[in-house]
Amino acid sequence: MILVYTEYHNGQFTKKTLETISYARALSKDIIALTINVEDPIILQQYGVSRIIRVTNQELSVFQARAYVDLIRQIVQKKQVSTILLPSSANTRYMSPMLAIKWGASYLSNVSSLPKEGKVQKVIFSSKAIAWIPIASKQVMTLSGNIVEVTEAPVQATIEDFSVEFSKEDFPIKHLETQKFTNKISIDDASIVVSGGRGMQTPENWHIVEDLADALGAATACTKPVSDMGWRPHSEHIGQTGKPLACDLYIALGVSGAIQHIAGVSASKVKVVINSDPEAPFFKEADYGIVGNLFDIVPKLTEKIKNLPK
Repeated sequence: MILVYTEYHNGQFTKKTLETISYARALSKDIIALTINVEDPIILQQYGVSRIIRVTNQELSVFQARAYVDLIRQIVQKKQVSTILLPSSANTRYMSPMLAIKWGASYLSNVSSLPKEGKVQKVIFSSKAIAWIPIASKQVMTLSGNIVEVTEAPVQATIEDFSVEFSKEDFPIKHLETQKFTNKISIDDASIVVSGGRGMQTPENWHIVEDLADALGAATACTKPVSDMGWRPHSEHIGQTGKPLACDLYIALGVSGAIQHIAGVSASKVKVVINSDPEAPFFKEADYGIVGNLFDIVPKLTEKIKNLPK
């Protein structure tokens, strides 16, 4: 039996969650989805989930790894679960190794393929190589984005309410408040991401990145130097040392392409680079490249996209 941990933000399940369910369905027909503080999770039956465990607890309204690990551990002890699948996110990357240790299971992170001959694929050595890792009989797996298509397979689902018991040790951090940087599309859920590097020159020029992203319905992101200089929040930093990216289309504006950045975005399907330096390393990794002044090119590109027929 497979337990799928789901993530729910802004009134809907994340795209990576739905991908994880589609992945689970390719492995087994016996799937349980865990939802936390989702009032009516029945929409998951459209994606092939026939059993839903619903947990409603205000103590879980803010993520704390120990509490979430304890919750999942209590569930798998009562169900005959052999595999726990989680979408890759900042929260799951933090708690998944803890969960594997507490449950006594193997841990596979950022899996990027369906099983083949009892093994799954993941990139290693800063995305310079691919390893095929054997599947264990009891395991925790986080999945990279965009490895399967989200597909519907409607079934009739049952919902089971689950009560959980916590200890004081489960909540070591006192939560004071939550502040959101933006109401725009998050990097984790975006199929298109537009990012900027030091080639943007000043933070006042960042509207060029945002205008193109708005025209495409994309998320905005940045390189590590940009976030280090305080031009953009660290939540937008992508790359090996920030958020790994696996979107359908990645557009880099003024990004030269440090090895850590390229490694962190290499899983994206199509990479487009706009840079005035023809020797920028990123051009060697890009699917499409434009050599030129981004301050001339990007506003024209944005205007063209805005004028496309709807």
